[in-house]
Amino acid sequence: MRLENTIAIAAPPELVWSVSQDIERWPEWTSTVTAASRLDNGPFGLGSVALLKQPTQPEATWTVTEFVPGERFSWETRRPGLHFVGSHHVIPEGGATRNELRVDAHGVLTILLWPVLWLGIRKAIADENRGLKARCEALAGSGSAQ
Repeated sequence: MRLENTIAIAAPPELVWSVSQDIERWPEWTSTVTAASRLDNGPFGLGSVALLKQPTQPEATWTVTEFVPGERFSWETRRPGLHFVGSHHVIPEGGATRNELRVDAHGVLTILLWPVLWLGIRKAIADENRGLKARCEALAGSGSAQ
C-alpha cells in the first residue's frame, strides 16, 4: 500500500538534496523525527544506516536500498509483520524544486492496521515535506548553506 506527498520548494535542488540527506539534522526542521543518528561512517549513500525516533513509534533502523546522488534515495525498515520503504525524490523545476515523498507499506499487519497507518503516514509525510520546504526556503533566502 502506498502513500505519496509532493510539495514545491522555492530553493535550488542542490540545497534541497543537501538538507534531505543530512539525516542527523532532521529533528531541527521536522516534527516527524525527534532523534536521528547515523550508524555508519562516510558519506550518506547506498547501504547507509540510520536510527530514527519518531513520535509515538519505537526507534527504528533505516537502511538505504536505492541511492542516486542529487536525485533520490529510498530506505527501509522492518518491524514484526510490517515492512516500510520510504522514498525521497528531489526534482528540479527551473531554479526551484519539487520534492516527492512516498511510503510503501507491506506485511500482514499492514492489512489489519491500514486505516490507522494511512492516517499517521499521510500526516507524517505532509508534515515532513512542509518542514523541508520551510527549512530550504529559509536557507535559500539567507544565502547560506546548512
